[in-house]
Order: sequence, then C-alpha cells, then structure tokens
Amino acid sequence: MAVRLPRGFRAGATRAGIKPSGRPDLALLVSGLPAAWAYAATQNRAAAPSIHRGRALYASGKPLRAVVVNAGNANCATGERGYEDDRRMAELAALRLGLSPEEVLTASTGVIGVPLPVEKIAQGLPQIGLTPFAEAFAEAILTTDTRPKVAEAEVAGARIVGLAKGSGMIHPNMATMLAFLVTDALVPQEALRAGWRRVVERTFNQVTVDGDTSTNDLALLMANGAYGEVPLGAFFEGVEAVAQALARMIARDGEGATKLMVVRVRGAATEEEARRAARTVAGSALWKSALYGNDPNWGRILAALGNSGARFDPMRVRILLQGIPLYEGGVLPFDREEASRAMRAEEVEVLVDLREGQGEGVAWGCDLTEGYVRINALYTT
Repeated sequence: MAVRLPRGFRAGATRAGIKPSGRPDLALLVSGLPAAWAYAATQNRAAAPSIHRGRALYASGKPLRAVVVNAGNANCATGERGYEDDRRMAELAALRLGLSPEEVLTASTGVIGVPLPVEKIAQGLPQIGLTPFAEAFAEAILTTDTRPKVAEAEVAGARIVGLAKGSGMIHPNMATMLAFLVTDALVPQEALRAGWRRVVERTFNQVTVDGDTSTNDLALLMANGAYGEVPLGAFFEGVEAVAQALARMIARDGEGATKLMVVRVRGAATEEEARRAARTVAGSALWKSALYGNDPNWGRILAALGNSGARFDPMRVRILLQGIPLYEGGVLPFDREEASRAMRAEEVEVLVDLREGQGEGVAWGCDLTEGYVRINALYTT
C-alpha cells in the first residue's frame, strides 16, 4: 500500500546513472511551506561536505524547504572539489524547485573517495516528478539495503512519516544511515530540536550492525505546520515510535543478516548506562556470531556487559534469552537444545537485569554472517 506523505510534502526520484546498477539514485523531498527542522549528523571526523554544509545551515536557524539526495556516491574525501560539487547539487535542486540554495539540504551516500558526477545530477533533476507518496524516494536512497524502510504514525490528526536507508557501516554516533522524518504538525523550532535530540539518542543511536560509523550519516525531522498544533508530549511519542520502527528495520536489514537482535537492559543505575550496556551487547562480534549459530553462549553477553562501563555486580545480574533464564549470579540449569531452537527466529531478544537502579534501555542489532564479509570484501571491486 502506498504511503502518503503529510500535508504539504511531495517527493520523487529518478535514475541519474550514479549507481552502477542503473537503479533509482537521485531523489527530492519537498515541503510546500517553510518548515522548522531538527538535525543530527555523524560524529566521524572525516565527515563529508554535505554534513559540513548541513551543520552550517542548521546553525543559521532558517527554515528548510527541501532535501536533495544522491545514492551511490558519498562525495567524501574528494578534496575541495567535493565541497564545490555539494554546493552545486544544492544550487541545481534549488533551481529545479524555484527556491534559494539555503533552503535546500544535501545528502549523499555511497562509495567514499570518488568525485561526484554533478553533470548526471544536472541532467537527472528535471526528470524527477513530485508526488504526495513516499515510495519512489524511499527506493532511490538505498545502497546495499535489501528493502525500502518506511514508517508512519498519526497524532491528534497530524501525520508523521519516516523514510530511511541503512544496512552496513552501522554504529551509534551515527551509522551509515540517512533518515528523514516529515510531519504536518506545527511545532516551534526550539521545541522540535530539543525533542529530536532525545529521540535520536533513544533510537538511531541505539542501532549497531558492525561497529563502524560512517562519514555521511544524518537524521532529519521537518515540521511544516500545515495541519496545526498538536500536544507536544503525544507528538514526540509518535516521532519516537516512527524513529524506533526505522531503527529496527535498519538493524534487521544489516548486511548479510538473518535475524534481528533486540537487547533490553533494565535495573541500571541510570538510563544512559542501560543504553550503553545494551549497545555493547548488540555490538559484540562474539555474541553476534553466536547468535548466527543459534548458540546460547551467555558468557559472551556477560563479558560484553562487563566491557560496557555500566555499573553492576556480576553476582546479582540476571540474563534471559528468548524468555529463557540463562544466568543469575552464576549459570542456571537450562536446556541448551531448547534455547538453541528458540534462537532460530527472525527476532531474538536478550533481556538483562543489572539490579542496580531504575535505568532502562534498548538497542537493536543483528547476527554476523559470512554474507557480511562477502558483501564488504567485494564492495568496490
């Protein structure tokens, strides 16, 4: 079923010839009204020109009207030309839409170190037809993903729609992901930005596939106010629900993955420690490998917890896998064959109780398979 964008938003895409596969690779997301916006981006010091430009626009405090995205080329580590090409992409999109370049955010994803073919972008932008539907945009922003990622919610009549890509080089702060959430709710920019920071910390920064943080990642929330005001508390609950759904999709679509891993930690001294502990377990290569082999090796979970920095007494910790108690201050008697069978599911949950306080957190990851190595061994060749 087609997903309709919130009031005032349109999107579209085309095949510009950037991806060697010939698949759609150039996309526009446009608001008919100036939109308040909130933005988070990679902490990688080798960030791409699109990230540097985005941060400068964000600091200006001016409203946003559109996003132009190319997939297949990261336009990163390409020297001064990269910055010029990124500016040119914004200018070309602005010309196509009748906007100022300062109203257009750029985003790029793909291979690092290859000059951006701006001439293909110039030829492709006029071919993009804009519609009120999300699917063409969601398809065009993909790289090694196996499926588009779209989620939606409604809050007091206003709509929230999220579109994302991400499959590999996924780790907090942030991952190789682009996420775009749009809403027709009317939200003051200051409130939007404060709430978005917390949403990102609890969702996109709790996803890990392989421990690598990319150079081009961003998460954007645009609110154009076309519907009107809604209760802010309920609004951010809806935003977090959409972001969490996208985060789960990214983890499930991890390169070569066969299953989604959900790690829930409760009883931590603080929420931050709970989230950190959950991320560390989700990111453990040893535990991810055991997950792939359906091996209930709880020792790898406990070891990861011990490396997380979260405070706990190993003699009080409790670990459950798919609801089966495995450890409580020492190994518990459990049926390994039963536990292994329970792991043969598309979604596997680890539940940890640190018994230190009231902090709770969740992280999402996936298993580590031969497929991940195969994809990344041949990525540019």
